Amino acid sequence: MPDPLDPIARFHAALARAAGASSADPTAAALATADASGRPSVRIVLVKEVGADGFAFFTNRESRKGRELAVNPRAALCFHWPAIGEQVRAEGEVALLDDAASDAYFATRPRASQLGAWASRQSQPLASRAVLEEAARAAEARFAGADVPRPPFWGGYLLRPDRIEFWVSADGRLHHRTLFTRDDRGWTTSLLNP
Repeated sequence: MPDPLDPIARFHAALARAAGASSADPTAAALATADASGRPSVRIVLVKEVGADGFAFFTNRESRKGRELAVNPRAALCFHWPAIGEQVRAEGEVALLDDAASDAYFATRPRASQLGAWASRQSQPLASRAVLEEAARAAEARFAGADVPRPPFWGGYLLRPDRIEFWVSADGRLHHRTLFTRDDRGWTTSLLNP
């Protein structure tokens, strides 16, 4: 049983339950960001590292989410695991991960995904699918017979949560909601109405 006052340990326990209950990737989460004017956007990302400091995800930093995080470095994540009737929401400030952490994660990605990072100008207009496929072939030729290095425009982010909410489904929509909030003294917990 995880420490009831440690939301990260509680998250890992929920993640393990989700992984055991479904073939769907339990690291998939909705990431919400907003631009400088407050216009929100959301998309699914894979959160591959979660520790005491927060939730790490990786992407093209020139993508829409990267541009939004550059001007408004706050975000929210939502993991939803229907197979176990649970979800976890995390909100907080987002900071860039250093090059060493970004390099280490990039090295674990399949080669095709590494090449795709070089080929795609993520979120930018695309004239045709043929243009993207040609960029992929060019990346493959450029790194033929060699390891694929991390592109300088690609890297990690760390969402440092100041709020983490655990939601567990219950009959009659009387769901269990537990909110953890963090301040300078650490985490405190409270219950929320469903």
